[in-house]
Amino acid sequence: MTTIRREVLTLPAAPLGPDNPLPPLRPLDEAHRIDDRDRADLPRDMARQVDYAPLRSLLPAQVRDGYDRKRAPSGLDALVIENDRLRATVLPALGGRIASLHHKPTDRELLYVNPVLQPANFALNGAWFSGGIEWNIGATGHTTLSCSPVHAARVPAPDGGQMLRLWEWERLRDLPFQVDLWLPDGSDFLYVGARIRNPHERPVPTYWWSNIAVPEDRRVLAPADEAWHFGYERRLRRVPVPEYDGVDRTYPLNSTYAADYFYEVPDDRRRWIAALDADGHGLVQTSTDLLRGRKLFVWGTGPGGRRWQEWLTEPGTGGYCEIQAGLARTQLEHVKLEAESEVSWLEAYGPLDASPDGDWHTVLRRAEDRLAAALPRADVDAAHDAWRPYADTEPGERLATGSGWGALEVLRAGWKLPGTPFDEDTLGAPQRPWLHLLRAGSLPEPEHHEPPGGTLVARPWRDMLETTAATPLAEYHLGVAQWHGDDRAQAVRSWERGLKSAVDRWPLLRCLAVADQEDGHRERAADRYAEAFDDLCARRTGAAEGDEGWAAVAAALGREAIGALLAVGRTADARTVWERLDAATRARGRFRLAEGELLAAEGRHEEARAVFDENFEVADLREGADSIGLLWARLDDAPLPARYDFRMWPGGE
Repeated sequence: MTTIRREVLTLPAAPLGPDNPLPPLRPLDEAHRIDDRDRADLPRDMARQVDYAPLRSLLPAQVRDGYDRKRAPSGLDALVIENDRLRATVLPALGGRIASLHHKPTDRELLYVNPVLQPANFALNGAWFSGGIEWNIGATGHTTLSCSPVHAARVPAPDGGQMLRLWEWERLRDLPFQVDLWLPDGSDFLYVGARIRNPHERPVPTYWWSNIAVPEDRRVLAPADEAWHFGYERRLRRVPVPEYDGVDRTYPLNSTYAADYFYEVPDDRRRWIAALDADGHGLVQTSTDLLRGRKLFVWGTGPGGRRWQEWLTEPGTGGYCEIQAGLARTQLEHVKLEAESEVSWLEAYGPLDASPDGDWHTVLRRAEDRLAAALPRADVDAAHDAWRPYADTEPGERLATGSGWGALEVLRAGWKLPGTPFDEDTLGAPQRPWLHLLRAGSLPEPEHHEPPGGTLVARPWRDMLETTAATPLAEYHLGVAQWHGDDRAQAVRSWERGLKSAVDRWPLLRCLAVADQEDGHRERAADRYAEAFDDLCARRTGAAEGDEGWAAVAAALGREAIGALLAVGRTADARTVWERLDAATRARGRFRLAEGELLAAEGRHEEARAVFDENFEVADLREGADSIGLLWARLDDAPLPARYDFRMWPGGE
């Protein structure tokens, strides 16, 4: 019979550290944008969904950039669900990621298992890690829940056993979702029932991709003769499968550069994707037809792709690729979820043995025959039908606790969400001021000049902020909500009103500085950043030495201030900010890079070049970022050293 138990998974891990306390007001730094030259050639439904409500802001989420690269053995809470054939290890504190899927009869691991936990800047909001199966909901990119806890509990399964239910509130689109995992007795397949609900009285854009990491020395099979190719040059074009530009791209190691291949699976074909090794052993994922898309992501064999692979794990560890399944044909699209409706599907993950080599259509036919014998298509549909009545079953024993944001939204709106209770006892410190606003109509002032915390930006919360007492704190939060709603002129007015009577001026000054930058007023932005940092230093005087919260604020504001001051040539003022940062902050890789930029701006090129010799590491280097290469090119004519080469496309700087 299927069992579910708690376990501790011990591995080298870098701590996540504190979130960035500054609201992410700037447009989303998103690499997945399509070149306008390609739009006219897209199918009509794809073009419509590409243009449908793309995410433009991270609000109300905060950026997670407080991690580093110092790993130490750590115990991670895990939930293990297993039968006599399969064992799945789930990490509820890290987005409900399936870290391992082990096939017991053959003693084979079906996934790529990362031997370390190393956050890197790949999620929409920063911290993400590689390996296993992750559940991407929200918008194009890795979910903001990548390194966040989700709720977990035991639930009765359709076969009379038990399921592991994971659920949370996705904040970018304000949608609750759930993932139910179960292993029928004697089954070689892990079943996954997934559901997204829209409790609102309006349609909401939604997005889902199940992302499966597998070793890259595989051949990836999917029932398609064409794919949509998307690379870091931001071109989306239709290419043949398996061979493109004279190379069989279904072998990940045959590609030089990182790329996505979104397979064009015909409407009448079964939805599946597999990754098989040279001996024909590997993993297959299949689903009900609603989960339409299938994708292969490769890092490529170029120096940048190899460097990223090393960056995400330990040296000497084998590389990986990703096979994925989603609601749309590509990850550049969002799907409309109608008002007060829901969408659900069923996935199955298990072993597949089939020869991977030979003529493409022959290989596909053999693989489909083996899949049909192991798990008929009709059985997947029947499993979904059998699961649906159990999706509303109330959870039993609670195994892990997620955030309190769902509980706050349920309290506000009075929604009934059978099967995914967001109980009031999950409310915590982040929700406390908003609960006070909901119940008492006012925002409590933070104690001891503490930073203001995150802002809720959905229309109902904005309406409450507009009617509460116009304190500096309320004006700050109202301005952030207005900015998110693209009412930028009104946001600036709210921040300016709050500034008139504010004791702690730096949060409002920083928001106004960002607004100035976005409007092209760089000198005024620099003035406001300098004033904000001065005010922060004055307020921080009484903070305890080593206070993590204040250190995070100073680091985040100092980093932005230095950049704004350098942008207008005020190197002396930028140096002043740099010198007021604490030693631990200045030693971080991100700030070593900033120091190199500062030294270069001061004309001290030899000292700036010497920074590279100290082998700094920018822990939160963004996917596709070129800042290191650009600085190097200003300082040295030699090729960029391999340890700093994260370029992922031809001619990348």
